[in-house]
Amino acid sequence: MQEIEQAVPRTRWLRIIPPIMIACIISYMDRVNIGFAMPGGMASDLGIAASMMGLAGGIFFIGYLFLQVPGGKIAVHGSGKKFIAWSLVAWAVISILTGLVRNEIELLILRFILGVAEGGMLPVVLTMISNWFPDKERGRANALVIMFVPIAGILTAPLSGYIIATLDWRYLFIIEGIISALVLFIWCFMVSDRPQEASWISKREKDYILNALKAEQAAVSGKHVQNASLARVLADKRMWQLIALNFFYQTGIYGYTLWLPTLLKNLTHSNMGMVGLLAILPYVGTMAGMFLISRASDRSGKRKQYIVLPLLGFALCMFFSVTARDNIWLSYAFLVGCGVFLQAAASVFWTIPPRMFSAEVAGGARGVINALGNLGGFCGPYFVGVLITRYDQNVAIYTLAGALAIAALIAACLPGDAQTARRQAPVTPLPQQESA
Repeated sequence: MQEIEQAVPRTRWLRIIPPIMIACIISYMDRVNIGFAMPGGMASDLGIAASMMGLAGGIFFIGYLFLQVPGGKIAVHGSGKKFIAWSLVAWAVISILTGLVRNEIELLILRFILGVAEGGMLPVVLTMISNWFPDKERGRANALVIMFVPIAGILTAPLSGYIIATLDWRYLFIIEGIISALVLFIWCFMVSDRPQEASWISKREKDYILNALKAEQAAVSGKHVQNASLARVLADKRMWQLIALNFFYQTGIYGYTLWLPTLLKNLTHSNMGMVGLLAILPYVGTMAGMFLISRASDRSGKRKQYIVLPLLGFALCMFFSVTARDNIWLSYAFLVGCGVFLQAAASVFWTIPPRMFSAEVAGGARGVINALGNLGGFCGPYFVGVLITRYDQNVAIYTLAGALAIAALIAACLPGDAQTARRQAPVTPLPQQESA
């Protein structure tokens, strides 16, 4: 059986993953570049205090709510390709306009609108991945796509630092807006929504994918959520466990990500060019953490512990980055450790909804989990700003560590059907009429 599966062509890994990853990289760059712009002159030019900096970073995630569920449904029943194409156009326009803001009100409005424009991104791309990769490959496929976070960080950090140091923070937004427009052409010419719609895929690879996905659905046919509406799925306590877990996880992720340039600047008292270089290493660690954890999870078939362990590691590194502040490089090492665990649990986490819910509702379920969970993306940056204003930076970072510890506890309490991957039925060729 293993020899048969290894003989299946793997064209989809080269045709689907790269353009999705590139689009995600652009979305993430647009999302976090404000973290570099603020200490790079935006805060002083616009007269923004730390609490307002946190609000400007976090309000993105309020707008992020609106297209989560519609995006997931469009990807299931319509075209995720077209959805992302129009999103790229919107990102380009909004980013350029952000480079022209004159006050904090205009900034908040544009950050909110950017959140709306990016809201459907993750549920759309995860649904597209689930159309192309069976469960036993999905952890690695998700990890490759979610690898956009460290890659975007590695690119954004030195690019942002260089642009701000040599030009101005306004050019940072304008240049990245132009890049979004250029990526649109790559997206339109390379991506297909489903194997049935791709002319470049071989019949053998198409049959393999469709038959494996059919076997997955047969495996969950006895579950009560198979034909349930999304409203019924929302009544399932497992859904709310996933939402709560994602909320506290995103609180830690974006509290760390959007404030990392400021933390590094305050820790090392360096200029923005050096801050950009120092911010590279945590994202290199992110790539290593994601690869190792997703690979270990796929090989063992175990999911729950490979969510719990990275979350605990993230929380501990966050905690010790504060306690070691008297030693600059030790504190920096713990911030790099945060980067290692930053997204390590994410690829494993997103293998769980298709295992718990049927394909008919999984797209919408992803949207709800991502939308409500990403409210943590608002709370993390905002509360860090508020706590810095009212207390100090140390209190803010300890709070993020506590949020991550709560996420780990929730993950440890996930039900048994999230623990191990289903054993798949043997894959046999589809009848000719089904694959035509």
